[in-house]
Amino acid sequence: MTTSSLSIQAQTQFVELGSRRLAYRTFGSGQPLVLLVRYRGTMDDWDPLFLDNLAGHGFQVTVFDYSGLGQSTGEPSYNPASLAKDAIELVQALGLGRVVVGGWSLGGIAAQVVLAQVPQLVSHVVLLGTTPPGQLAKPGEPLFYELAKRPNDFEDFISLFFEPTSPRSRAAAEQAWTRLASRTQDRSPEVPVEWAAQQLGDGPKDAVFPVEAVLNILKSTNVPILHLGADHDIVFPVENWYALSAQLPTLHVVTFPSAGHGPHMQYPVAAARHIAAFIAE
Repeated sequence: MTTSSLSIQAQTQFVELGSRRLAYRTFGSGQPLVLLVRYRGTMDDWDPLFLDNLAGHGFQVTVFDYSGLGQSTGEPSYNPASLAKDAIELVQALGLGRVVVGGWSLGGIAAQVVLAQVPQLVSHVVLLGTTPPGQLAKPGEPLFYELAKRPNDFEDFISLFFEPTSPRSRAAAEQAWTRLASRTQDRSPEVPVEWAAQQLGDGPKDAVFPVEAVLNILKSTNVPILHLGADHDIVFPVENWYALSAQLPTLHVVTFPSAGHGPHMQYPVAAARHIAAFIAE
Protein backbone atom coordinates (compact mmCIF):
# COMPACT_ATOMS: atom_id res chain seq x y z
CA MET A 1 0.00 0.00 0.00
CA THR A 2 1.12 3.56 -0.62
CA THR A 3 1.24 6.34 1.92
CA SER A 4 -1.79 7.87 0.20
CA SER A 5 -4.06 5.15 1.58
CA LEU A 6 -6.98 6.87 3.31
CA SER A 7 -7.77 3.89 5.48
CA ILE A 8 -4.19 3.48 6.71
CA GLN A 9 -3.82 7.19 7.40
CA ALA A 10 -7.12 7.38 9.29
CA GLN A 11 -6.58 8.04 12.99
CA THR A 12 -8.37 6.07 15.66
CA GLN A 13 -11.03 8.11 17.43
CA PHE A 14 -13.21 7.28 20.41
CA VAL A 15 -16.82 7.86 21.38
CA GLU A 16 -18.19 7.45 24.89
CA LEU A 17 -21.33 5.32 24.99
CA GLY A 18 -22.51 5.00 28.57
CA SER A 19 -20.02 2.87 30.49
CA ARG A 20 -17.96 1.89 27.44
CA ARG A 21 -15.82 3.61 24.85
CA LEU A 22 -15.87 2.50 21.21
CA ALA A 23 -12.82 2.94 19.00
CA TYR A 24 -13.52 3.84 15.39
CA ARG A 25 -11.96 5.27 12.24
CA THR A 26 -13.73 7.31 9.56
CA PHE A 27 -12.37 8.27 6.14
CA GLY A 28 -13.68 9.34 2.75
CA SER A 29 -16.70 11.52 2.10
CA GLY A 30 -20.18 10.94 0.78
CA GLN A 31 -22.79 8.34 1.70
CA PRO A 32 -22.13 6.91 5.18
CA LEU A 33 -21.13 3.22 5.15
CA VAL A 34 -20.59 1.47 8.49
CA LEU A 35 -18.80 -1.90 8.46
CA LEU A 36 -19.08 -4.62 11.12
CA VAL A 37 -16.06 -6.91 11.20
CA ARG A 38 -15.73 -10.71 11.34
CA TYR A 39 -15.17 -13.15 14.20
CA ARG A 40 -11.76 -12.52 15.80
CA GLY A 41 -11.49 -9.34 13.76
CA THR A 42 -10.68 -5.74 14.59
CA MET A 43 -10.55 -2.58 12.47
CA ASP A 44 -7.18 -3.76 11.16
CA ASP A 45 -8.64 -6.92 9.62
CA TRP A 46 -10.36 -4.93 6.88
CA ASP A 47 -8.32 -5.00 3.67
CA PRO A 48 -7.00 -1.44 3.10
CA LEU A 49 -7.35 -1.74 -0.68
CA PHE A 50 -11.02 -2.70 -0.34
CA LEU A 51 -11.64 0.18 2.07
CA ASP A 52 -9.79 2.70 -0.09
CA ASN A 53 -11.79 1.67 -3.14
CA LEU A 54 -15.03 2.10 -1.22
CA ALA A 55 -13.93 5.60 -0.27
CA GLY A 56 -13.00 6.21 -3.89
CA HIS A 57 -16.57 5.38 -4.92
CA GLY A 58 -17.99 8.17 -2.78
CA PHE A 59 -18.53 6.58 0.61
CA GLN A 60 -17.73 7.91 4.04
CA VAL A 61 -16.47 4.66 5.51
CA THR A 62 -16.55 3.94 9.24
CA VAL A 63 -14.97 0.86 10.83
CA PHE A 64 -14.87 0.15 14.56
CA ASP A 65 -13.89 -2.31 17.27
CA TYR A 66 -16.68 -4.11 19.13
CA SER A 67 -17.12 -3.46 22.85
CA GLY A 68 -14.33 -4.94 24.96
CA LEU A 69 -12.26 -5.92 21.90
CA GLY A 70 -9.46 -4.21 20.03
CA GLN A 71 -9.18 -0.66 21.34
CA SER A 72 -12.74 -0.49 22.66
CA THR A 73 -13.66 -0.86 26.32
CA GLY A 74 -16.61 -2.60 27.92
CA GLU A 75 -17.79 -6.18 28.21
CA PRO A 76 -16.92 -8.30 25.15
CA SER A 77 -19.62 -10.43 23.59
CA TYR A 78 -20.20 -12.19 20.30
CA ASN A 79 -23.96 -12.16 20.71
CA PRO A 80 -25.14 -10.60 17.43
CA ALA A 81 -27.57 -8.36 19.32
CA SER A 82 -24.67 -6.90 21.33
CA LEU A 83 -22.65 -6.26 18.17
CA ALA A 84 -25.67 -4.66 16.53
CA LYS A 85 -26.12 -2.45 19.61
CA ASP A 86 -22.55 -1.20 19.16
CA ALA A 87 -23.21 -0.31 15.53
CA ILE A 88 -26.57 1.36 16.19
CA GLU A 89 -25.28 3.48 19.07
CA LEU A 90 -22.19 4.46 17.08
CA VAL A 91 -24.32 5.60 14.13
CA GLN A 92 -26.51 7.64 16.47
CA ALA A 93 -23.60 9.11 18.44
CA LEU A 94 -21.81 10.23 15.27
CA GLY A 95 -25.01 11.67 13.79
CA LEU A 96 -24.62 9.73 10.55
CA GLY A 97 -28.33 9.59 9.76
CA ARG A 98 -29.40 6.82 7.40
CA VAL A 99 -26.46 4.59 6.57
CA VAL A 100 -25.42 1.66 4.46
CA VAL A 101 -24.78 -1.13 6.97
CA GLY A 102 -22.19 -3.69 5.92
CA GLY A 103 -20.96 -6.77 7.70
CA TRP A 104 -18.51 -9.60 7.12
CA SER A 105 -19.15 -13.08 8.54
CA LEU A 106 -20.28 -12.63 12.17
CA GLY A 107 -20.53 -8.93 11.40
CA GLY A 108 -22.94 -9.76 8.60
CA ILE A 109 -25.19 -11.55 11.07
CA ALA A 110 -25.11 -8.48 13.29
CA ALA A 111 -25.84 -6.22 10.30
CA GLN A 112 -29.05 -8.18 9.70
CA VAL A 113 -30.01 -7.55 13.33
CA VAL A 114 -29.37 -3.83 12.81
CA LEU A 115 -31.81 -3.88 9.90
CA ALA A 116 -34.40 -5.73 11.98
CA GLN A 117 -34.12 -3.37 14.94
CA VAL A 118 -33.75 0.06 13.31
CA PRO A 119 -34.85 -0.14 9.67
CA GLN A 120 -35.34 3.64 9.69
CA LEU A 121 -31.55 4.05 10.01
CA VAL A 122 -30.65 1.71 7.15
CA SER A 123 -30.73 2.60 3.45
CA HIS A 124 -29.00 -0.57 2.20
CA VAL A 125 -27.45 -3.73 3.65
CA VAL A 126 -24.18 -5.13 2.28
CA LEU A 127 -23.25 -8.62 3.46
CA LEU A 128 -19.89 -10.31 2.91
CA GLY A 129 -19.40 -14.04 3.37
CA THR A 130 -22.13 -14.46 5.97
CA THR A 131 -25.19 -16.60 6.70
CA PRO A 132 -28.91 -15.95 6.57
CA PRO A 133 -31.15 -16.68 9.56
CA GLY A 134 -32.90 -20.00 10.02
CA GLN A 135 -32.37 -23.53 8.86
CA LEU A 136 -29.46 -23.98 6.47
CA ALA A 137 -29.40 -25.83 3.17
CA LYS A 138 -25.67 -26.47 3.62
CA PRO A 139 -23.66 -26.19 6.86
CA GLY A 140 -20.08 -25.01 7.13
CA GLU A 141 -17.08 -27.32 7.23
CA PRO A 142 -15.40 -28.74 10.37
CA LEU A 143 -12.10 -27.30 9.09
CA PHE A 144 -13.22 -23.80 10.01
CA TYR A 145 -13.80 -24.76 13.64
CA GLU A 146 -10.35 -26.31 13.79
CA LEU A 147 -8.62 -23.25 12.35
CA ALA A 148 -10.72 -20.65 14.16
CA LYS A 149 -9.72 -21.86 17.62
CA ARG A 150 -5.95 -21.46 17.27
CA PRO A 151 -3.42 -18.78 16.33
CA ASN A 152 -3.23 -18.66 12.55
CA ASP A 153 -0.24 -18.59 10.20
CA PHE A 154 -0.27 -17.74 6.51
CA GLU A 155 -1.39 -21.22 5.41
CA ASP A 156 -4.32 -21.02 7.84
CA PHE A 157 -5.12 -17.58 6.42
CA ILE A 158 -5.35 -19.09 2.94
CA SER A 159 -7.53 -21.98 4.09
CA LEU A 160 -9.83 -19.67 6.04
CA PHE A 161 -10.34 -16.87 3.55
CA PHE A 162 -9.22 -18.03 0.10
CA GLU A 163 -9.26 -21.15 -2.11
CA PRO A 164 -6.09 -23.18 -1.40
CA THR A 165 -6.41 -25.26 -4.58
CA SER A 166 -6.36 -22.19 -6.85
CA PRO A 167 -2.97 -20.65 -7.74
CA ARG A 168 -4.66 -17.32 -8.47
CA SER A 169 -6.40 -17.34 -5.12
CA ARG A 170 -3.16 -18.18 -3.31
CA ALA A 171 -1.42 -15.31 -5.10
CA ALA A 172 -4.23 -12.97 -4.08
CA ALA A 173 -3.85 -14.20 -0.49
CA GLU A 174 -0.16 -13.23 -0.49
CA GLN A 175 -1.05 -9.73 -1.64
CA ALA A 176 -3.84 -9.36 0.92
CA TRP A 177 -1.61 -10.67 3.72
CA THR A 178 0.91 -7.95 2.88
CA ARG A 179 -1.76 -5.23 2.71
CA LEU A 180 -3.17 -6.19 6.10
CA ALA A 181 0.25 -5.60 7.63
CA SER A 182 0.60 -2.15 6.01
CA ARG A 183 -0.60 -0.24 9.02
CA THR A 184 2.33 -0.25 11.42
CA GLN A 185 1.13 2.26 14.04
CA ASP A 186 -2.05 2.69 16.04
CA ARG A 187 -3.11 -0.90 15.42
CA SER A 188 -5.84 -2.54 17.47
CA PRO A 189 -4.78 -5.43 19.74
CA GLU A 190 -5.78 -8.83 18.40
CA VAL A 191 -8.86 -10.54 19.80
CA PRO A 192 -7.75 -13.14 22.41
CA VAL A 193 -7.90 -16.54 20.73
CA GLU A 194 -8.94 -18.46 23.84
CA TRP A 195 -11.84 -16.11 24.57
CA ALA A 196 -13.03 -16.22 20.96
CA ALA A 197 -12.81 -20.02 20.86
CA GLN A 198 -15.08 -20.24 23.89
CA GLN A 199 -17.76 -18.29 22.02
CA LEU A 200 -17.67 -20.44 18.89
CA GLY A 201 -19.09 -23.86 19.69
CA ASP A 202 -17.87 -27.31 18.77
CA GLY A 203 -18.70 -27.60 15.08
CA PRO A 204 -21.00 -26.77 12.16
CA LYS A 205 -24.62 -26.06 12.97
CA ASP A 206 -27.77 -26.47 10.89
CA ALA A 207 -28.84 -23.01 12.04
CA VAL A 208 -25.97 -20.71 12.99
CA PHE A 209 -28.35 -17.77 13.32
CA PRO A 210 -31.72 -19.26 14.44
CA VAL A 211 -33.67 -16.00 14.71
CA GLU A 212 -36.98 -16.41 12.89
CA ALA A 213 -37.95 -12.80 13.55
CA VAL A 214 -34.95 -11.54 11.56
CA LEU A 215 -35.74 -13.93 8.71
CA ASN A 216 -39.27 -12.56 8.62
CA ILE A 217 -37.88 -9.04 8.36
CA LEU A 218 -35.70 -10.08 5.39
CA LYS A 219 -38.80 -11.53 3.73
CA SER A 220 -40.80 -8.33 4.11
CA THR A 221 -38.30 -5.45 3.99
CA ASN A 222 -38.07 -2.84 1.26
CA VAL A 223 -34.39 -2.24 2.05
CA PRO A 224 -32.10 -3.55 -0.72
CA ILE A 225 -29.75 -6.34 0.43
CA LEU A 226 -26.56 -7.43 -1.32
CA HIS A 227 -24.60 -10.57 -0.46
CA LEU A 228 -21.07 -10.89 -1.84
CA GLY A 229 -19.90 -14.47 -1.45
CA ALA A 230 -17.62 -17.12 -2.88
CA ASP A 231 -18.03 -20.52 -4.44
CA HIS A 232 -16.11 -22.23 -1.61
CA ASP A 233 -16.78 -20.54 1.71
CA ILE A 234 -15.85 -23.06 4.41
CA VAL A 235 -17.69 -21.04 7.06
CA PHE A 236 -20.93 -19.85 5.47
CA PRO A 237 -21.65 -21.57 2.12
CA VAL A 238 -23.26 -19.25 -0.39
CA GLU A 239 -25.74 -22.00 -1.26
CA ASN A 240 -27.78 -20.92 1.76
CA TRP A 241 -28.50 -17.59 0.11
CA TYR A 242 -29.45 -19.33 -3.14
CA ALA A 243 -31.94 -21.46 -1.21
CA LEU A 244 -33.69 -18.35 0.12
CA SER A 245 -33.46 -16.12 -2.93
CA ALA A 246 -37.07 -16.71 -4.01
CA GLN A 247 -38.30 -15.67 -0.56
CA LEU A 248 -36.25 -12.50 -0.12
CA PRO A 249 -37.66 -9.80 -2.41
CA THR A 250 -34.75 -7.34 -2.22
CA LEU A 251 -31.82 -9.78 -2.21
CA HIS A 252 -28.97 -9.46 -4.74
CA VAL A 253 -26.39 -12.27 -4.78
CA VAL A 254 -22.89 -12.00 -6.28
CA THR A 255 -20.62 -15.05 -6.12
CA PHE A 256 -16.90 -14.86 -6.90
CA PRO A 257 -15.20 -17.92 -8.45
CA SER A 258 -12.33 -19.91 -6.93
CA ALA A 259 -12.61 -17.90 -3.74
CA GLY A 260 -13.28 -18.41 -0.04
CA HIS A 261 -14.58 -16.69 3.08
CA GLY A 262 -12.87 -13.36 2.24
CA PRO A 263 -14.06 -12.57 -1.30
CA HIS A 264 -13.50 -8.84 -0.82
CA MET A 265 -9.83 -9.53 -0.05
CA GLN A 266 -9.34 -11.64 -3.17
CA TYR A 267 -11.30 -9.20 -5.32
CA PRO A 268 -11.02 -5.87 -3.43
CA VAL A 269 -11.49 -3.61 -6.44
CA ALA A 270 -14.33 -5.60 -7.98
CA ALA A 271 -16.09 -6.03 -4.62
CA ALA A 272 -16.08 -2.27 -4.04
CA ARG A 273 -17.40 -1.69 -7.57
CA HIS A 274 -20.23 -4.17 -7.04
CA ILE A 275 -21.19 -2.42 -3.82
CA ALA A 276 -21.11 1.01 -5.44
CA ALA A 277 -23.18 -0.16 -8.41
CA PHE A 278 -25.70 -1.87 -6.13
CA ILE A 279 -26.22 1.26 -4.06
CA ALA A 280 -26.33 3.53 -7.10
CA GLU A 281 -29.28 1.52 -8.43
